[in-house]
Order: sequence, then C-alpha cells, then structure tokens
Amino acid sequence: MPDQPNVLWICTDQQRADTLGCYGNDFVETPNIDELASSGVRFDRAYAQSPVCTPSRASFLTGRYPRTTGVRGNGYPIPESETLVTRRLADEGYVCGLSGKLHVNPAHPDSDDLPMGERRIDDGYADFQWSHGTTHPSPVNEYQRWLLEEGVEYEERPVGDCEHVTVGMPPEHHQTTWCARKAESFIERAAEDDEPWLYSVNPFDPHHAFVAPDGYLQRYLDRLDEIPLPDYEPGELDDKPPWYRECHEGAYANENLFPFEEMDERDHRLVIAAYWAMCDLIDDAVGRLLDALERTGQREDTLVIFTSDHGELLGEHGIYLKGAFFYEESLRVPLIVSGPEIESGVETDALVELVDLAPTLMEAAGQEVPRAMQGESLWPLLTGETDADTHRESVYAEAYDTVHWQAPTDYSTMVRTNDHKLVRHHRAETGELYDLAADPAERENRWDDPDYADVRSDLLARLADRMAETADPLPERRTPW
Repeated sequence: MPDQPNVLWICTDQQRADTLGCYGNDFVETPNIDELASSGVRFDRAYAQSPVCTPSRASFLTGRYPRTTGVRGNGYPIPESETLVTRRLADEGYVCGLSGKLHVNPAHPDSDDLPMGERRIDDGYADFQWSHGTTHPSPVNEYQRWLLEEGVEYEERPVGDCEHVTVGMPPEHHQTTWCARKAESFIERAAEDDEPWLYSVNPFDPHHAFVAPDGYLQRYLDRLDEIPLPDYEPGELDDKPPWYRECHEGAYANENLFPFEEMDERDHRLVIAAYWAMCDLIDDAVGRLLDALERTGQREDTLVIFTSDHGELLGEHGIYLKGAFFYEESLRVPLIVSGPEIESGVETDALVELVDLAPTLMEAAGQEVPRAMQGESLWPLLTGETDADTHRESVYAEAYDTVHWQAPTDYSTMVRTNDHKLVRHHRAETGELYDLAADPAERENRWDDPDYADVRSDLLARLADRMAETADPLPERRTPW
C-alpha cells in the first residue's frame, strides 16, 4: 500500500441503506456498487449523527459531533475555527477536489450575504466544482453553467397526473452524471502527477424532489404494481410527538408537501419508483468512476468510500422526507469501503458512526488522529486488525433545531444499542423507546411501558454518557493549573 493512498469519497444525498442490491433490495439495479461491496467491507449498521444534511456533513467532515461543531441544523454556518479533514489532508500533501454539494454552510438562494451560494471556510479543496443541486439558482452553480455551455435547458415534465414525481434530465445531462464527469477528469489529470489526492463526489440525488430520468423510471413503471407500499400501520403515530403526525398530514413548510393521507397507492409507488431510479443512475456514475481508476492504473492505490449523509423516510411510518426523526430509515445509511489493505468481501454488523470516517482517513494516510476529532477510526477494523463485528457499543445522534418547520420543538437525542433504541425529546419532555429485537419496524413506543422501565433507565444513562462525550476536546490543557 502507498504511504498516502488516494481517496475517492462518494457521498450521495438522502440515500437510505436499503436502496442497493448488496443491502437486499431486489428491485434496484446497482451492480457497480454491489461489486464495490464484494471487493471491500460493507457496513450494515452505519448511522449518521443527524437526520438532515448540514449538521451531518459538518460532522463527518470534521470528525466531530453536530453539537460540538455548532452546526446544529440546516441553515447554520460552520465556524471558521472548524477544520475539515480535507484541509488536514491538504496540509499533508493531498490535492483535494469536489464536485456537487458541500453544504456545511447555508446555501439558501434568498440570502443577501451569500452571493456565491455557499460561504466557504478554508476547506482544503483546490478543485471546487460546486453544485448544490439541479435547480439551485446560484450564479456559481457549476452544473447549471455547464448546461448553458452545452446549449441545454433544464427541464422536468410530470408523470401522468401524479403531482409528486417528475421526469427529469436524460442521463447524459443529469447532475449526477455531471458530478461523475468532473471527478473522472480529475482522476485522469491526477494520474500524471505524483501527489496523493482526495476527491469528493457529492451528487444531489436521490434527494427530493423525486425527479428521475425517463429510461430509468420506465423500468419501474413497467412493474409498478409489484413495488411494495410504504410500511405504515394506521395509528402508529398516536403516541409520537405532534410533529410526527403533522408531517404525516403534509405540514412541511415548503413546496414539497407529500401529504401521506392524501396520496393513493399509485402515488406512493411512483415516489418509490423515482427514488430507486435515481439510485440506479448513481450506480452508473459509480461504475464510470471505477472504470476511470482502472483505466488510469490507480485502482490499487485508491481508497474508495461510498456512503450518504442521512436517509429518507419514503413514506415509512406515514412520513416522507426527513426532519427530527430517528427511525432506521432516517439515520441508517450505506457505507462501503474498498481499497489497498482493506479486507475483501466482509459484511459487518458492527455499530459505526459517520463521525468515524474523518479519523479513519487520517489513519489511512499515515497521520496521527487529531485530538479535536471525536470519532473512532475504522482503520483497524477495515484492515483486519480487530474483530470485524465489533466497533462501538452504541451509536448516537442528535437533532437540535434541525429544520425550520419543526423549530423550536425538536431538541432531541438518540442512543441505539444492539437491541434497543431510545429517543429523548427534551423540550417535549417525552420520548420513544423501541425493542428492536421484538419490534424492528419501530411501531410500539415502550417509553411509558412499566415492563421496560429498567431498559429505559439504562438507556437514559447511556444517552447522558454519550452526550457528555460530545464535549469539545479543545482547547487542550496547557499546564497543570
């Protein structure tokens, strides 16, 4: 293995784990990602530290928890004092590049003080091809600028009378493909240089709105009646916080309502079809990138990571999209790592967190893990030095004012062990407790069940310990007193 392996870091947006063939989905067509999993380590229980974009991305890029970074929700700016792992690797000789989203800062198009679309800190990216999304109106949305150069106008058209799904750009002009093309060009240029590199490929898909290329969507339309409906039982939200029920009814404060109760079975299946179709397109992009590595002779020297920033409810529990929800569909994401010295064909159910990725990259590059990082490096597990099925005793996530339509009620934290999950809604003074062994669908809230009083007490203590561990390790002690 080279002293400093290259890193191809593919991070999709809002992609839950069960959208890939290697995670058990028999509908999707994801042969490239499946092959990547067979050549490396596939984590079956990898969890984001926030169920929404900005706090999750700031967390795994710094190796620090959302509360520590100060990026508690979407719309919060990352402080200049925070250091991304890309900056740390650039300081060690890496050439870093990005195509697609970064989103560790506000990227709202109506903000007068954000003329570039997203303020940048010293993030270490020397090649910065920024595109927050397909329709984001920033003048520096490189994808839209590329469409103009190609003489192509961005278009969407409805799918019949369904108002929740549209047909979008063809693959050759899709933002996911554009992200891959930019990365491919970088990989080809890097083959001519001696410096190690890291490239972040961050497509907007399969984030809502549910917009899929025609050919990819058509494959699902041909078997629409076979697509399973969202997993929901009427009444299961009765003992959940009020914003769960509000989102079930479509009370999102944006244009993408997705009101579960007003959608019929065809609507639900069309949304799922479009979501899966976007995942299939992502797989084609991954195949393109892996081919570029092989073609340029860099595959054996490159660490490839495939993951996502958080999940998507997709109608499960009667809710679409995201928010301060800690269901498995919201937090559990795909995580696949392949490359030099990585064990091959390993499937692990170790509990891991995305915050573990930054220290993993530091160790893979032969660098000391900075004291500022709070994650636990996966490198010993990946290389077979430690038991593949053991990493953490629990995973932790938090939602502090994550999205504006639920503020200020959603001060919530979660701890999940092998068999149980506890969520504390601090301002609502209530919570959720699930026996995952008996109730993997998380339907029965055992918070007030006297039979689970001891379990709740134990998990509340664990949660307090995990929250204490988010205390910033900086600044370091300098003298005894």
